[in-house]
Amino acid sequence: MTAAPGRIDVHQHIVPAFYRELLAEHGIAAAGGRELPDWSPESALELMDLLGTATAVVSVSTPGTAFLTDPDEATVLAHRLNEFSADLATGHAGRFGWFATLPMPDVAASVTAAQRALVDLGADGVTLLANNQGTYLGADGQDALWRTLNKHAAVVFVHPAELPAPPVENIPPFAADFLLDTTRAAYLLVRNGIPRRYPDIRFVLSHAGGFVPYASHRMAVAIASDTGRSPLDVLDDFRDFYFDTALSSSPAALPTLLAFARPGHVLFGSDWPFAPTPAGQYFANGLDTHLVPGPLKAVNRTNAEALFPRLGGTPAPSRTPLRVHQTAQRVAARLFFKLVQPGSN
Repeated sequence: MTAAPGRIDVHQHIVPAFYRELLAEHGIAAAGGRELPDWSPESALELMDLLGTATAVVSVSTPGTAFLTDPDEATVLAHRLNEFSADLATGHAGRFGWFATLPMPDVAASVTAAQRALVDLGADGVTLLANNQGTYLGADGQDALWRTLNKHAAVVFVHPAELPAPPVENIPPFAADFLLDTTRAAYLLVRNGIPRRYPDIRFVLSHAGGFVPYASHRMAVAIASDTGRSPLDVLDDFRDFYFDTALSSSPAALPTLLAFARPGHVLFGSDWPFAPTPAGQYFANGLDTHLVPGPLKAVNRTNAEALFPRLGGTPAPSRTPLRVHQTAQRVAARLFFKLVQPGSN
């Protein structure tokens, strides 16, 4: 019996050894307040098989290349990361897609890198951090990049970075600041009309868009007051974003996301390896538990197939029966929930 097509994970990261070493040379051992996790193609495939994931579209998380102050060094690093990602996808046919790294905030170099990655290397889209060295997406001076991405009808994966402000003691950036960072970028993109002027770009917001679904009406009123636009038109622009479910398919967050997002605009995401395996199982179980088969299939796969047609038709290599996957997810859910309870050790 042929296995049913598995999930397409649009939010999974790579941490190549050369990248980890370069970060260490610059005194960087963590991202978003979390220690850089171990990563290898083999461990990624193990996680994917555990979650029933057919294909992962991988990306480089924060800090990307933004920790390099020399634009030429950032460009060289982006090129190296993109060639690594292309080789990863080629060497594991059907299992990996990839988002290209761009050397932002250098717009001219990012235009060249995007063109090369999308045309010559076969990238499935590009990653853009919400802010790069304090410059947010949607700020003035980025139109050359938007024109290029619009020309290629590119998928743009928006991932948070650390806020351009001092961290607050005892609040790790990934826990709260990341959500604000994504929300700031989404706000500026909509406020400055980027989605309307460049309608062929498909933006995917990480972690269910941060605070976007929850605060969308409040932000629409603010933008309408600032720009003279109709609040309903502003809301339409926010709803044009795509959203991944990474760390966001909880009983509290998932209903809000599904109530806000357009049909077809919610995509599966795991955030592995920065989100450890039990967290991936816990949130995957949230989808499996709270969605009926039709919407579940859409979030797990068919919505992503519409964005990435070349990834369609790849079945999940399920070496473990589905009931075993689900049992493992429930066990991991109990473990993860126990770990996050107040007062737990």
